[in-house]
Amino acid sequence: MIDRPAGGFVGPVKRSVTIAGHQTSISLEPVFWTALEQAAVEAALPLNALIAQIDVLRIAADEPPNLASALRTWLFDRAMR
Repeated sequence: MIDRPAGGFVGPVKRSVTIAGHQTSISLEPVFWTALEQAAVEAALPLNALIAQIDVLRIAADEPPNLASALRTWLFDRAMR
């Protein structure tokens, strides 16, 4: 038997961030926002700067996903290391 997540099932939360000088909105579940904030602290970067760096990697992909998907994938890969 499996259990539900400790924080329950929570839908996405939309936030505005500035990337490369322009504002954009990103919708992520709170657990992903928390993980991004922790990753930014560990990298000694502002959250917007971390997201911008991930965005650069995303854009360079052969078939770039949307930004929210790229952030989730990046976080999952980071957690699996």
